[in-house]
Amino acid sequence: MARFRRKSCITLIALVLLVLILSVVLKSLTPEDSEFSGPVGIELFADKKNDNQIQRDNKADSKSDQTKMNDSAQSDKDRELEATLRKFPPPNYYLHAFYYTWYGNPKFDGKYVHWDHPQMPHWDFKVAQGYPQGRHVPPDDVGSNFYPALGAYSSRNPSILEAHMQQLRTAAIGVLSVSWYPPSTKDDNGEPTDDIVPLLLEVAHKYYIKVCFHIEPYKGRDEVNMYTNVKYIIEKYGEHPAFFKYRTNNGKLLPLFYVYDSYLMNSEQWAKLLKHTESNSIRDTPYDAIFIALLVEEKHKRDILTAGFDGIYTYFATSGFSYGSTQRNWDSIKAFCEDNNLIFIPSVGPGYIDTSVRPWNFQNTRNRINGKYYETSLSAALEARPDFISITSFNEWHEGTQIEMAIPKASQTVYLDYLPNKPAIYLEITRKWAAIFGGERRKWQE
Repeated sequence: MARFRRKSCITLIALVLLVLILSVVLKSLTPEDSEFSGPVGIELFADKKNDNQIQRDNKADSKSDQTKMNDSAQSDKDRELEATLRKFPPPNYYLHAFYYTWYGNPKFDGKYVHWDHPQMPHWDFKVAQGYPQGRHVPPDDVGSNFYPALGAYSSRNPSILEAHMQQLRTAAIGVLSVSWYPPSTKDDNGEPTDDIVPLLLEVAHKYYIKVCFHIEPYKGRDEVNMYTNVKYIIEKYGEHPAFFKYRTNNGKLLPLFYVYDSYLMNSEQWAKLLKHTESNSIRDTPYDAIFIALLVEEKHKRDILTAGFDGIYTYFATSGFSYGSTQRNWDSIKAFCEDNNLIFIPSVGPGYIDTSVRPWNFQNTRNRINGKYYETSLSAALEARPDFISITSFNEWHEGTQIEMAIPKASQTVYLDYLPNKPAIYLEITRKWAAIFGGERRKWQE
């Protein structure tokens, strides 16, 4: 009995050892990284069987992630813009600034444009001999008596347009009046600029700024092609939310056009375009608008009236340069406008100096007097109770009328600056008077 038990134990032990040996052998035959060895292996097998589907899913997931990232980035930009806009005063849409997009530099335009403006000779040959004649050589030598804080920039640069809109909003300016030439045409010293307008409208809209058009005296301008060009502007840009429109006393919502050097066409020509009684008139068509004529000489008042214009502006920042720009005449001009149902838009400026491009024209220089000249102009405009006020200019650097930020510049060229004030001094003065103008307008309407 004891012997049997001993044999049984030995047999049992032998069986246990055999099982252990077999387990070790089988374990060695199935490696841990086998594709069937566990959950990871099963996933790999599934990948091999459904590789195309997984790739499609991954692409979809990646696209979804990218969309989410883009949406998130856009949301961050929107929040940043909203925070920026909260810092600015509300735009005053009765305050307009003349704006120029004719500047270029090598990075965006392949060359400097307008910053290399030539020094223009005097019309009297003998006088001309006494002054330099040549071109400016940017970036250190630009065609201006001041130097821009943004440098010799390109008007095509989106970041420059963003910076300009921020400056305009700092000043509470609601409308910029962009200098405009028809497509493929240009001023004497520049390049075509109509293709900049779409970007300008987009950036302006982000900042709740409106855009109207300042039609320049392009070559061959007459009543026929004026109709064509107004039609072009309205059809191409008129539906954009940044395109400025004004509701008239009769309830019509119409675009507004400033017409520079309007006196170069006689009143009979203009009447064909602007008088309701003319068969080819633009009036009561989809392209009707508010047309504002430039008043230079006193006699132009009657010409403007008989031509069928809707209003008058004075443009020049040099008080005394013309009848229209002489501030003491603004009360009588306003009275004429009221008597004849015309809009009156006096133009104010911070000063004037163009000797960098017209070295002989020192007699028209108007010193800024640390902002006093500008404030005097704004005060005179308000006293005339205008319909709008226009500013000459935001960035006409050649004539030194800019309110855009300028900085001191040390180079071979001697530049003026805004010291002892900050670069933004003229934006701040504008903001102050924009608020005053808004308050006065409300009183006039009571």
